[in-house]
Amino acid sequence: MNRSADGGHTFAFVDLAGFTALTEAHGDDEAADLIDRFVELTVASLRGDDRLVKTIGDAVMLVSPDPGSGLVLVRRIVDACLGESRFPAPRAGLHHGPAVERNDDFVGAAVNLAARVAAQATEGTAVVTEHVAREAQRLGMATIALGARRLRNVSQNVELWAIELRDAPVATVVDPVCRMQIRGDQVIGHVRWEEREFVFCSLKCLGAFADAPERYVL
Repeated sequence: MNRSADGGHTFAFVDLAGFTALTEAHGDDEAADLIDRFVELTVASLRGDDRLVKTIGDAVMLVSPDPGSGLVLVRRIVDACLGESRFPAPRAGLHHGPAVERNDDFVGAAVNLAARVAAQATEGTAVVTEHVAREAQRLGMATIALGARRLRNVSQNVELWAIELRDAPVATVVDPVCRMQIRGDQVIGHVRWEEREFVFCSLKCLGAFADAPERYVL
């Protein structure tokens, strides 16, 4: 892989928001099929020197030669996932820095920081560090300053920015139980609870909500 001008790489971790809830609601087999499809979409999104380093559960670790390439790659993956029906929205974290490449993997503080940053993101967004945020702004991507955050196992607070990865609102709704995105024609039921309306992808999710609605209301 070619290195960027400052000798580092851009590391990204992308995972499926709400995957644990989806597994609980729909079972291991459907969850495994979903991961397989997520990896397929990720591989199809790679360009140039982008690389899928490894999969970790419902997450993928990616490396690109520079922040611009990393941001564009993540946008492609999100667009591909949002084009699928009944698919959770991805979230991502990106950081640029040096790391050691060994045995087809990368290790180092930059990789660890990218993973910690990803945990700060919500569905459909990326959270990035300063170098990546500057490149996002240069590319015309809107960034929102989140301020300094304390990250697990990172000694100093880190300045973070959020980036909306969707160009326009997606014509889907989210099942509150399994967190799956569903189109209007895939909704099998509606429930009104505490002056809010919730929609569901399956009778199983509707039943789970009916049994304990407070568990699923964010």
